[in-house]
Amino acid sequence: MSPVVLGCDHAGYELKETIKGYLDTLGCEVADFGTHSEASVDYPDFGSRVARSIDKGEYDRAILICGTGLGMSMVANRFAGVRGALCNDLFSAIMSRRHNDANILIMGGRVIGSELAREIVRTWLETPFEGGRHHQRLEKFCAF
Repeated sequence: MSPVVLGCDHAGYELKETIKGYLDTLGCEVADFGTHSEASVDYPDFGSRVARSIDKGEYDRAILICGTGLGMSMVANRFAGVRGALCNDLFSAIMSRRHNDANILIMGGRVIGSELAREIVRTWLETPFEGGRHHQRLEKFCAF
């Protein structure tokens, strides 16, 4: 598996650091695009940097975190090759992979706790894309 790219704003910093440590315990290599403190920053700067790396094919999977996950979702999904999914529960994480082949997991650092976030990350990384009829739908979606 290629490295998992991480990005966040100040509101997602604490959870990003937790997830980074968790990914290390799973043996996943991490590329941390910041931010690197709780000092106030603009989420589009970090969300676009991560999304662009996915869009260009430099990385296969990424995780973005801001306060609610909404801002990062809006930024990430502006890139043609990105299928970013805001998942603050396990069912959404599973379905985002099975049916939508999501390549960026987005979470709200002020919405969920660290234990649930770790479970969402593990589930999202382990869940495969089902393909089949879902592949045909993605082809239509990616044609926009």
